[in-house]
Amino acid sequence: MLFTGRLTAKAEVKAVKGDKQVINFTVAINQKWKNKAGEKKEKTAFVDCAYWRNSGIAEYLTKGAVVEISGWMEAQGYQSKSDGIKARLNCTCDTIKLFSLTAKSEKATDTKTKKKVTAGAGNQPDEDDLPF
Repeated sequence: MLFTGRLTAKAEVKAVKGDKQVINFTVAINQKWKNKAGEKKEKTAFVDCAYWRNSGIAEYLTKGAVVEISGWMEAQGYQSKSDGIKARLNCTCDTIKLFSLTAKSEKATDTKTKKKVTAGAGNQPDEDDLPF
């Protein structure tokens, strides 16, 4: 299955047996159309995804990022105590393509602080501080 959508939240990396890691995230797929009366309609499908190949991509899988996913899709039904029968779409991802990023990873913004420096007066050391 191949689909494109937006991440609903930041991806989570979970450790499983041994040293394996899985990245879990949810993708929203929107469908928009007009009915016969010309009214705009929209519906959204949510797909729970699992990616097992490289946990390094998790820092780029942030809320709102547009991704293209290819993988194996499966629908799972279950009985809800309050709402009756429900279903979930699950995808085991083979490939992930990033098309747009909405935010940088929290680690990158926290650890790197940029200091703006402008060329010109005020940035020159005092004459007393010169080593010669």
